[in-house]
Amino acid sequence: MPVGVRLMQKVSSTRAFAKVAPHVIPAMDRTVHRLTRGKVLLSARMLPGVILTARGARTGQPRVTPLACMPEPAGGWLLIGSNFGRPGHPAWTANLLAHPEAEVNWRGEDVPVRAELLTGAERAAAWRSALEFWPPYATYQARVEREIRLFRLTRR
Repeated sequence: MPVGVRLMQKVSSTRAFAKVAPHVIPAMDRTVHRLTRGKVLLSARMLPGVILTARGARTGQPRVTPLACMPEPAGGWLLIGSNFGRPGHPAWTANLLAHPEAEVNWRGEDVPVRAELLTGAERAAAWRSALEFWPPYATYQARVEREIRLFRLTRR
């Protein structure tokens, strides 16, 4: 594993990162993604990422959220609602629970998707894969009492 990746994993596991990152990374990603017409997502330099557009759980209005993702062999994506190890589920997870039909921008391509909250054995298998993919998720889970939500996105 490259030194830069190990360093980023270590940094992303800290409480300081959890305080700062949710305010800085999404805003930076949205701006760069818009300026490059969907060609660049800065956070994807360390982890693959998508721009999720889902309807708000209460308002029904489109909500645009840059997210790290885990591409799956079948062509879908796994989204991990870690919220950087902070209490409370991230808002985008409530949006997908209320409105599972959504869209992602993946490498500049808009893809209609359907989100499924994973539970039971399917969640357990996906969680193991997520930990292999990005070990800091274990630190995030250890910090919170809630079970981190995992969603599988499949193309519609």
